[in-house]
Amino acid sequence: MDTDHADPEDLAALRAAFDVDDGGASALGWEAVHAFEAQHGVVLPEPYRTFVAETTDGSYSGPPDFGLVPLAELPGDWGDNRPERDLSRPFPLTERWLWDDDPGPSEEVDPILDAVFNHGSIVLGTDGCGMYWHLVVSGPHRGHIWNISGEGAVPFGAEFGFTTAEAGFAGWVRHWAAGKPWFDAE
Repeated sequence: MDTDHADPEDLAALRAAFDVDDGGASALGWEAVHAFEAQHGVVLPEPYRTFVAETTDGSYSGPPDFGLVPLAELPGDWGDNRPERDLSRPFPLTERWLWDDDPGPSEEVDPILDAVFNHGSIVLGTDGCGMYWHLVVSGPHRGHIWNISGEGAVPFGAEFGFTTAEAGFAGWVRHWAAGKPWFDAE
């Protein structure tokens, strides 16, 4: 997974998956992408970066079930009164974590839980019921997709189990476009 250079085959697959044929009208544009990155102190991982700049910034068709939200937005069910998100602070996880099963005291768990939801990732969208898909933009898992819910956080990609899909934004979209369930590993 190359998060620094957009693969032309990945970009073609992304365009095909979203069937965007508006001449770039729904894309964010490079100037807006650079402004977002400067404001948040991050460089978006490829191919997502080129995708939002040149193809489309969000899509009602998905993924996930309720659509891909635009770069600077959060899903409608995100809720109010949440802490300020800091994309430049590293995403804290590198392996799955089910905090419902964590025996640690809340004084130790709560700060990590806050960081999982609010640091180092952009929210791509929701499947409802508090289940969100995040793209990690800073930290060791930069470029990886994570499913984060009220019970835990799980990285997406065959190397982590749970799915047969490639890791990263392009693998996540290809898996969705093929009509496969998110968690399809035996």
